[in-house]
Amino acid sequence: MTVMCDGQQTLTTGRAARELELRTGEFELAVQLGEVRTVPAGSEHRPAGTGSPGRHHRVPAEEIARLQAEPGFPDALRERIRAVSTTEAAALMGVGPGRVVRLTRAGCLGPVRFYVNRFGAVVWLYLASEVTRLAEREPELMRGNTPAAMRVMLDSGQDWRARQWRSRRIAQLMGQTDDPWESAAVIAAVLPPEELASVAEDPLERSLLRRLRPTLASVITVTPARPGIL
Repeated sequence: MTVMCDGQQTLTTGRAARELELRTGEFELAVQLGEVRTVPAGSEHRPAGTGSPGRHHRVPAEEIARLQAEPGFPDALRERIRAVSTTEAAALMGVGPGRVVRLTRAGCLGPVRFYVNRFGAVVWLYLASEVTRLAEREPELMRGNTPAAMRVMLDSGQDWRARQWRSRRIAQLMGQTDDPWESAAVIAAVLPPEELASVAEDPLERSLLRRLRPTLASVITVTPARPGIL
């Protein structure tokens, strides 16, 4: 079913995913990456100091038509959003999985998604296009010894994967709104409670920020995720 939003025909995200021949997770990632443009379907009334979220998005029919008209649809679209595991990334790079882990822990490649497997371990996923670009741009990292500075960083236990994913996700969410309260809620979503209380001293403001807080990730897991992974 299509409805009018701001003078243009739009589809629900579920219908749009079917039209684009994408699975739910693929469509979600395509939207996050800006490959599929969405528009707000409207917001719930948000009185000052007592706001509530409720912002939903729909996909313009002309956006669906644009993507369907692209050469190689839908495979070309799927390839742009293809996310790969560490093992798959290693195959694309022509290196062992251990090297990929070192490169990603050192921040050379940022994850685009993650899930928690049945053992409770976080599994990071990377855009295949970014994996191949890194291999082409930095061939010296694909062979030989790990650079000294990187080795010191890794030996000290640093791991940039979670913070790089978080930074990417925050940037995506900030780009989806021009509402100052929603923008503030994106930042508040990654602050610990005590830090949020120090920057938003008014309890009503904190309550509003909590209600507007976006979903950073939809995590599928069969066991509880360990605290502190994000």
